[in-house]
Amino acid sequence: MVFVFLVLLCHSSFTQDLKGRVMASGKPLEFAMVQIKELHQGVVTDSLGRFEFQKIPHGNLTLQIGILGFQTRQVEVEVPSKGEELTLELIPSEATLDEIVVSGTLQEVSRMNSPVPVEVYKSGFFKTNPTPSLFESLQTVNGVRPQINCNVCNTGDIHINGLEGPYTMILIDGMPIVSGLATVYGLTGIPQAMIDRIEVVKGPASTLYGSEAVGGLINVITKNPDLAPVVAVDVFGTSWGELNADLGMKSQWGKSAQALTGINAFWYDHPIDNNCDGFTDLTLQKRFSLFQKVQFQRRQGRPFSLAGRFVSENRWGGQMQWTKADQGGEEVYGESIRTNRWETFGTYQLPVPEKFILQFSLNGHAQDSYYGSTYYLANQRIGFGQLTWTKDRGKFNWLVGAAYRYTFYDDNTPATQSVNGEENTPSSIHLPGLFVQQELKLSSSQTLLAGVRYDFNSVHGAIFSPRLNYKWNSKDQSMVLRWSVGNGFRVANVFTEDHAALTGARQVIFEEKLSPERSWNTNLNLVKKVFTDRGNYFSWDGSVFYTHFSNRIIPDYETNPNQIIYSNLDGFAVSKGGSLNFDAVWNSGFKVLAGVTFQDVSLNEDGRRIRQLLTERFSGVWTISYTIPSLELSIDYTGNVYSPMRLPLLGELDERPEFSPWWSTQNFQLSRKFGSWEIYGGIKNLLNYTPPANSIARAFDPFDRGVSFDSQGQVIPTPSNPQALTFDPTYVFAPNQGIRTFLGIRWHLE
Repeated sequence: MVFVFLVLLCHSSFTQDLKGRVMASGKPLEFAMVQIKELHQGVVTDSLGRFEFQKIPHGNLTLQIGILGFQTRQVEVEVPSKGEELTLELIPSEATLDEIVVSGTLQEVSRMNSPVPVEVYKSGFFKTNPTPSLFESLQTVNGVRPQINCNVCNTGDIHINGLEGPYTMILIDGMPIVSGLATVYGLTGIPQAMIDRIEVVKGPASTLYGSEAVGGLINVITKNPDLAPVVAVDVFGTSWGELNADLGMKSQWGKSAQALTGINAFWYDHPIDNNCDGFTDLTLQKRFSLFQKVQFQRRQGRPFSLAGRFVSENRWGGQMQWTKADQGGEEVYGESIRTNRWETFGTYQLPVPEKFILQFSLNGHAQDSYYGSTYYLANQRIGFGQLTWTKDRGKFNWLVGAAYRYTFYDDNTPATQSVNGEENTPSSIHLPGLFVQQELKLSSSQTLLAGVRYDFNSVHGAIFSPRLNYKWNSKDQSMVLRWSVGNGFRVANVFTEDHAALTGARQVIFEEKLSPERSWNTNLNLVKKVFTDRGNYFSWDGSVFYTHFSNRIIPDYETNPNQIIYSNLDGFAVSKGGSLNFDAVWNSGFKVLAGVTFQDVSLNEDGRRIRQLLTERFSGVWTISYTIPSLELSIDYTGNVYSPMRLPLLGELDERPEFSPWWSTQNFQLSRKFGSWEIYGGIKNLLNYTPPANSIARAFDPFDRGVSFDSQGQVIPTPSNPQALTFDPTYVFAPNQGIRTFLGIRWHLE
C-alpha cells in the first residue's frame, strides 16, 4: 500500500491541468478543436471558448487549434504553466470563411448553420474568367448552364440541374425582379462592380419565393456601401471587337446615408461570320445599364435601403448584309430587339420592438422587336410587396410573412387577344400569399425546418406549397448532412419565356388552356471539410436530387417542323441525378474548385419515356488558380465540359445528328497587380470549339421561298429540298463564338 501511494504521489507531482480559451477578434470560438500532438489527445471548446486538459505530464508540448473558417494554428507550450490560463487567438481564413447567406431561409445565417444547402460564389470567383454579363459568368458554376436559345439573336436562359430557364428564379438582393420577359432578356446589364456575391439554391423554393422558383434560384447580392471601395473601374476588350466597361462609385449622402453607383456599358458592332452560313456568329449589341443603391443608417442597426436599375439594350443578328432599313422586311432576314427596362426595390425594418421587415420591388419591361417580318411589341410591369415577422422563442425561430404580387402583361400576339380575336385584353394577374416557417433547434447538432405557403392566383385559384428540411452537423462542424423535400409550382406565359415562340420561323399552336405546373423534389446533401496540419484546406460537397413534375408544359418541336405546339404533359416528367463539388486551398497559393453533375431529365407520356431536348447527362466545371505572392501574379485556368444533348430535328428526313458531340470551352488568364492597379489578359475558348455550320437550317432561304407545303402545313420533300427542311435557328447547343484574346485593366481607390 505504501508503494502504491508513493507511485500515485509521484505521478500527481509531475502532471498538471492545462486550461485556456480560443478567441477571434475578441470573441470566444465554440467547437474549436484543440489537440496535443505529442499525446494524441483532443478536446472541443465550449460556448465560452474554454478548453481543459487534465493531468498533463510536464514538458514542452505542441497545441494545434483548428476550426472551419480560420487558419489552423500551432503553439508551443510548457507544462507546468504556473496555473495560468492560455489565450489563443485565431485569424480568419479568407479562403474558407463561413459566409452569411440569406437565400435559403430569408434570414441571415451562416452557410454551415443553414438547414437549406446554399452555394456561395464571391465576386473574386468571377474575376478568374471575366465576362460582360451575369449570363456568361455562370458558365463555371457546377450544375448551372447558360443555354443559348437562338442562333440568330443569341438570347438565352439559365438551366439548373437540367431544368430550363423559366424554372429558375433570379433575385437581386432577395427581390424577385428578374422574371417574365427578363428571364430571356434581363440577365445582362447587371454591373459586375456592384456584385458582392451570388447565392445558388438548387431545388424548389416556392414556399418562400412563390411561382417560378421550381428548379432553384440565383440571388445576386450587391455590395454593402460600408465595405465597397470609393471608386472601382474595370475595362476589358477582346480581339473580336467587344468592349465592356464597369464603373462603381461610393458617395456620402448627408450624415446618415451612403450610396453606391454602378454603370455598365457594352459595345459590339463588328459582324463576323466564321462558319460561312451567311449569318452573324455573334449578335451585335449596344447596352447601357445604371444601378443606384442607397443605404441609410438607423438606430439599433435597423436596415433601410433603396435601389434601382435601368437597362437599355439594342441588339440585332441575322444575315450579314442586313441593315436597319431591312427591319421588318422580307428581303433580308434579321432579328432586332430593342429593350428598355427599369427596376426599383427596397428593404425597411419597421420602427417597432418586434422585428417586422417590409420589402418591395417594382419593374417595367418594354420590348420592341422584329423577328424577320414578325413584329413583337410587349410591355410588362410587375409589382411585389412582402412583410415578414421573425421571432426567436427558445429553441424555436418563427418566420411569418404575407406577400402580394401583381403582373401586367400586354403584347401584339394572340396571347392577349379576346376569344373572338377582335379586341386586345391585357393579362392582369393578382397573386396574394401567406407563408409560415418554423426552425426548431433539436440539439446543438440538429435542426429541423418546416414551412408552408398558400397563394391564390386570380386565374388559376389556390396553390399550396409545403417543405421540410433537416440538418445534422458534427461537433466541430467539419461535416454537415442536409435532407429536404418540397413542393414547387409555376404559372407559365409562353411568349415571355420561350424565345422560340417569337422567331417567326414556326407557327405557335396551343392545344389547350395551360394549367400551372406542379413538382415535388427531394434532395440529400453532404458536406465534409478538412484542415491539415500544414494549414491546407479541402472540402467535398455532394448532393443527390429527384424532382417529379405533373402538368409540365412541353413545347413540341417535332410533330410538325413548321409549328411549336404547347400543351400540358399528359403524364409526368422526372429530373434526377447527383453532383459533387471539390474545393481545395493550399498554403502554397494553389487553389482548385471543380465540380461534376450527372443528371437524367425525361418526359413520360402514353407509356413512352423521352429524353428532354437540349439537356446534357454529364457536365463538369473547373477553376484552377495559382498565385505567386512575390510577383503579385495570378494564373487562372477555367473551363467546362458537356456530354451529348438531344437536339430538335425537323422531321425524319433531317440528316443532321440527333445528338450533339461532347464539347468544352476552356479559358486561360494571367493577372498582375501593381498596388491599386491590376492588368489582366488571356485567351477564351482555347480549343476554338464552335457548333456545326449547319446549325441554322436553310440559312440561305430564311423566308422559306423554296419550301413546299401540303394542305396540312407539312413540308413536302422536293428535289431542291430533299430533307423537307424549313428555316429554323433552334438547333443550337453551344455558342458560335470561337477563340479570342482579351485584355483588361482594373483600378480601385479605397
